[in-house]
Amino acid sequence: MKLHVSCILLSVVFMFAACGSGNTRSGAVAEAGPVKDSTEAQMVKVPGKKPLRLLTERPYNLETPLRYFLEDFTPNDVFFVRWHLPVPPAPVDEDTFRLRIGGNVGRSIALSMKDLKTKFTPYKIVAVCQCAGNSRSHFNPRVPGAQWVNGSMGNAVWTGVKLKDILAMAQPKANTKFVSFNGLDQPVFPSTPDFVKSLEYAHAMDGEVMLAYEMNGEPIPFLNGYPLKLVVPGWYATYWVSMVSEIRLYADSFKGYWMNKAYLVPKGVPNGNEKPDSLAKDMEPVSKLDVRSVFVSPQPGFTMQKGKTYEIQGLAMDDGTGITKVEISRDKGKTWAQARLDPVLGKYSWRRWRYTYTPVEEGPVEFLAKATNAAGATQPWHQWNRSGYMRNEIESLPLNVSK
Repeated sequence: MKLHVSCILLSVVFMFAACGSGNTRSGAVAEAGPVKDSTEAQMVKVPGKKPLRLLTERPYNLETPLRYFLEDFTPNDVFFVRWHLPVPPAPVDEDTFRLRIGGNVGRSIALSMKDLKTKFTPYKIVAVCQCAGNSRSHFNPRVPGAQWVNGSMGNAVWTGVKLKDILAMAQPKANTKFVSFNGLDQPVFPSTPDFVKSLEYAHAMDGEVMLAYEMNGEPIPFLNGYPLKLVVPGWYATYWVSMVSEIRLYADSFKGYWMNKAYLVPKGVPNGNEKPDSLAKDMEPVSKLDVRSVFVSPQPGFTMQKGKTYEIQGLAMDDGTGITKVEISRDKGKTWAQARLDPVLGKYSWRRWRYTYTPVEEGPVEFLAKATNAAGATQPWHQWNRSGYMRNEIESLPLNVSK
């Protein structure tokens, strides 16, 4: 019997829970000081992870501290954790685990982990996994839900099997329209909807959607979905189902709570925007990542010294269209200067940007950052919706300058 090492400590985990080179700097640029989160007091240590910010215990949700985003690929032991159902899955035995595919197929099949690793051509992709509720705590007016800051995201190299190759083995029928995905997590009560997500069949067969068994060259961590995680590049993490154990195909549309009632935004409206006093009536599921940028270093409130040169650093991402520029403003958006972009790590990866600044006056200074992609999509000045999804307002960073 081969139990994943993280599973051995599972009971301890639930007491708490319900490799890049991006940080290199020129010698002429001053360090921005130690990077510390303002939420440091809320950090907890769980097995398999370094201290992360605890949002909720049941279900367990843990946020990555900003300092780890100085790395191009988010280390597995600090990658954010997001679950929806509070009943912990049982330890996974790799020898007996099976991925079952059924429904509107020519033949139902059950695949072992050995099958997935030996009977299919391995596939690898770099992609950002970002919670749809990332940065919800910044919404104004405030909205309910897990109050993420900017750390419910991560960038990783995912290795596994293309979904289209797996589905082909089950011989999908010609009239297939949708595919659903279920994991091993379970609801507390029978009346609670199981967490099942779906994709249109054409999307599932696009050759990029995959089932990953490795993350940054190592087995998927237990808290991130061991042994199999659905990877949907360019889409929000609500579709990245963890511990995938069942896939079903449908001849018509899939109807489920987590597709028809939850994770909805105003239909056809840019940035999922609506007004608190005029809520949208026509809704649709969250899907593709919006264009956004975030500041990584220095932290808000950091004090720079007059006359020293600093590097302000951040990340930009979108749905895979491709970030083409990031602009910085120091005068509330009256004028903008372009930041330097690091090389592309992959179309679905985030892209690091850098801006060099030498303060010449003492006092407060505020930076704004906005990203633009190859389709011309950029970030709005203000964005709001009732559920706190898809936040991508122009980001601000308040700093201070002293002698």
